[in-house]
Amino acid sequence: MEKAGPWRCAGRLRRGRARGQRAWPGGEAGHSGAVQRRLREAREELLSSPFWARSHRAIQESLSKCVEQGEKTPGSLSEVLCSFENLQLEPSHQSVMEASSHSGEPACKRGHLRCVCYGIGNFSSCVISRYQLAFLLLLLEKLQVPQSQCYIFDPLFSELEIEVLNELGVTVVLENEEGKHHIHEFTIFYMIHCGKALYNNLLWSNWSVDALSKMIIIGNSFKGIEERLVARILERDYLYIAKVLKGTEEAAFPIHPQYMDIFNDTSIHWFPLQKLKELPTEAWQFQEEPMYHECDDLEIIRK
Repeated sequence: MEKAGPWRCAGRLRRGRARGQRAWPGGEAGHSGAVQRRLREAREELLSSPFWARSHRAIQESLSKCVEQGEKTPGSLSEVLCSFENLQLEPSHQSVMEASSHSGEPACKRGHLRCVCYGIGNFSSCVISRYQLAFLLLLLEKLQVPQSQCYIFDPLFSELEIEVLNELGVTVVLENEEGKHHIHEFTIFYMIHCGKALYNNLLWSNWSVDALSKMIIIGNSFKGIEERLVARILERDYLYIAKVLKGTEEAAFPIHPQYMDIFNDTSIHWFPLQKLKELPTEAWQFQEEPMYHECDDLEIIRK
């Protein structure tokens, strides 16, 4: 997984992370109740901001375009999100921060929609990480994804943070997968400001038309990665990002001055079936696991 700290992401992302890496008075502070209170405050602030409305609209439009692919295979986006546009996010006295159980089956089978979160950081002490987590919890609420179907990992989580996440009801992953998470069901990957190797590993682990078409990645702009890296380095160290670029649709998060450091360079990525099928045959034939022997700045914590 990607390391936290001032050098977490390249360029302006790195500088943004440094500015937000400040602790609350009292250090990591306190206890789970205090951390959850700050998460609730961040949630309420996001919910009342035009940034949330615009960001949510961008995610909704991306999901709708995925549905419009028209594929009716089991576990496809059309089945998973069949009633997505009818879902309403109503202000509730019961905060999304409270762990909850989901006993009934909705119109679209809950078990078919999952979320995986990597690299959220130390949200008990880092303001940026806290807002990123609050945004994720709002997104789960909007999409009606049970917290237990959200799998979250960061090698730097403290015992306090694991306690808070358990109380919120999300599933804390204890093994460092290095992003190599293979999917069979439709999955949203929430990977804000993660290292390039994590995105590359994730793509390698799902290097097929079927798996990629069931995936949405909310994270660093692939177009931005392409623009910032020399083509030779991109193809040598991050080959799967390079290969999937022509099979990717990307929508940028809105720009808002209040959340610039938190979500800068963030985009929603999805992989339309038609675009994937148009990739050359040789793109699918090479499936060697990335090793990064020549990579100078890997940006992840290995196993």
